[in-house]
Amino acid sequence: MHAFANPAKFLSLARPLTPWLFWLGLTLILAGAACGLFLTPADYLQGDSVRIMYIHVPAAWLGMGGWSSMAIAALVQMVWRHPLAGVAGRAIAVPGALFTAICLATGSIWGRPTWGTWWEWDGRMTSMLVLLFLYFGYIALARASAEQAGGIGDNGGVSRVTAIFALVGAVNLPIINRSVVWWNSLHQGPSITMRGSTIDSAILWPLGLTMMGFSLWFGAIVLMRMRAILAQNKVEARLARRAREA
Repeated sequence: MHAFANPAKFLSLARPLTPWLFWLGLTLILAGAACGLFLTPADYLQGDSVRIMYIHVPAAWLGMGGWSSMAIAALVQMVWRHPLAGVAGRAIAVPGALFTAICLATGSIWGRPTWGTWWEWDGRMTSMLVLLFLYFGYIALARASAEQAGGIGDNGGVSRVTAIFALVGAVNLPIINRSVVWWNSLHQGPSITMRGSTIDSAILWPLGLTMMGFSLWFGAIVLMRMRAILAQNKVEARLARRAREA
């Protein structure tokens, strides 16, 4: 892990890896979406609205996975003081918030014909909305800490308070995961578990393509944002050094 603590070493890996993740991810997304639209049958109860899951499920997965990654980065930052951990947290926050918002939007679109309502204040939907607000809070804290440090921050990372916020916010993740088990609501129970899936295989298989595709795409976006943060930090450090010399 510490082998890539040096930004130069990290960039030597991130630069060639970013386009591979981006284009491979985009290819899998398009392939999975096309297969889900044209090759799979409609559900016998939900009809064609079931096809929303090829976007909704990966978005939910990445919204929760994004915060999990931020919490891990915060732990690494606080315990091992890895210089790139805070940068990773900042880079993950915006795409994580985006995919959480996509999850909520696609869930509402699916819920209107299926449940007869755009929104229901059940455990799953409410806890996902809380996750979106947590992302907004993290982004605001990270921006405020960077401005307080004169735009440079801790090697372009986040403050200790922001890292603690990421760790505390992770408490919401098991609530999201278990909400459909703990509370009875309109939202369906777990469809995919370690013991198998309740979704018919004729409908399920394109989901693997979009899940993998969006995950690779997410990784590419995070690497691009980390590279941008490091470049900005380098420019700001150079400007600060020139200002001191002037």
